[in-house]
Amino acid sequence: SPGTCGKLRKDWDEHSLSVCSKLCYAIGGAPNQVAGSAASFFLQIYLLDIAHITPFHASLVLFIGKASGAVTDPVAGFFISKSRWTRIGRMLACTPFTVVSYFFMWYLPPFVSGRVVWYLTFYCIFQALTTLFQVPYSALTMFLSTDQKERDSATAYRMTVEVLGTLVGAALQGQIVASAHLSHHCTLNLPVNTTSPPPSLNSTSGFPEPSDPLSHQVSAYGSIPQVCLASTECDVFLPFFLFLLLVMVTKYLQQLEQSNFVLFCTHAADLRYHFQYLVVTILVSAVVSIPFWQKFLQRFGKKCAACGISWMIPFAVMLVTIPNPILAYFVAFVSGLSIAASLLLPWSMLPDVVDNFRLQNPHRKGHETIFYSSYVFFTKMSAGIGLGISAACLEFTGYKPGICRQSKDVILTLKILIGAVPAVLILVGLLILLFYPITEESRKETKLALEVLR
Repeated sequence: SPGTCGKLRKDWDEHSLSVCSKLCYAIGGAPNQVAGSAASFFLQIYLLDIAHITPFHASLVLFIGKASGAVTDPVAGFFISKSRWTRIGRMLACTPFTVVSYFFMWYLPPFVSGRVVWYLTFYCIFQALTTLFQVPYSALTMFLSTDQKERDSATAYRMTVEVLGTLVGAALQGQIVASAHLSHHCTLNLPVNTTSPPPSLNSTSGFPEPSDPLSHQVSAYGSIPQVCLASTECDVFLPFFLFLLLVMVTKYLQQLEQSNFVLFCTHAADLRYHFQYLVVTILVSAVVSIPFWQKFLQRFGKKCAACGISWMIPFAVMLVTIPNPILAYFVAFVSGLSIAASLLLPWSMLPDVVDNFRLQNPHRKGHETIFYSSYVFFTKMSAGIGLGISAACLEFTGYKPGICRQSKDVILTLKILIGAVPAVLILVGLLILLFYPITEESRKETKLALEVLR
């Protein structure tokens, strides 16, 4: 009837998001990705070959730094709920301090003996402060719209802009690291005195009701112990538990690729003059393919789209066995396609998990931020474990900072970290995906049931 059609049109208008709203939401994540991508791709090689820190100490810096960000996640929402109101809502003044910590994270101090403490301190501060921004920002996805397609569309906008930010950060920092390599910051098979000052380097710098703000969702639990109890309840929720296993494997894979790709190109594949352009190729491919993956998952489903991550397996093995520059660029392009899928899918799947929990627990309030906080916590822990293990493997096999030609054991380790380990992790992720209970049919049923509850 005309009245029914008018009501449906009104409901659609209330749930739909304008392109401007999606762009504004997406742009908010770009600065964090600029800084994060530079650290993910180049901090390990910076610590090893520029700051001349041993692989063991580098693994401590990287792992403890990621862990400091991870342990901040469960309490970030609590502190935000206690912050004062402003004209644009509640927030914490963390960004200015984040900029300062990021600057000093890339600064090469004139002293040598205390460099491990220096980089550990500022990397931990940087990771903790970025968490105070990332947790509430990522949780906003659930508050943009009650329509699943609109949330998925906003997520696609966000991922596109964030990958563009990743591209900018990697491109700028890649040129700096490349210039450092071209400026004879390494020696050819000579013993290295890691206690002597190295050549100087210039410092470089995852809405139901408008009256239901994000901070009230966390404060509904009342105290930190109650928040921890609610977090445990969310973590043991079966769809979320399997989702966490999947994203932890995926994040571990991403971190291994990011942190070791430059080292692999420099020492194992004789591509030291190409690595910055290969990184740019990966990220450009990821940017242009995100709209494709958004259309793909809408038509064929998210489980089917997740299989796209496996595209990189044969090409990564080919790069390890046949380190040819032309092949390397082709592998970089295909890897970008897989990375785009791995970036988009978790943030697109998480709202489905939250909706499923909401349907099964209709009287619970404030669980949205708990889910997003737990997601960020476990992904950071997975990334930290990946950084620590990869750096420890280099230490065990005898990596020497500042030497252009590493031993055969180091070269073999880099090939395993880039080729064999990602292939195994992708297969494990696909195996977990087989048991993931949320399908396209169940998503539609959940959507209809939630509309009835509203």
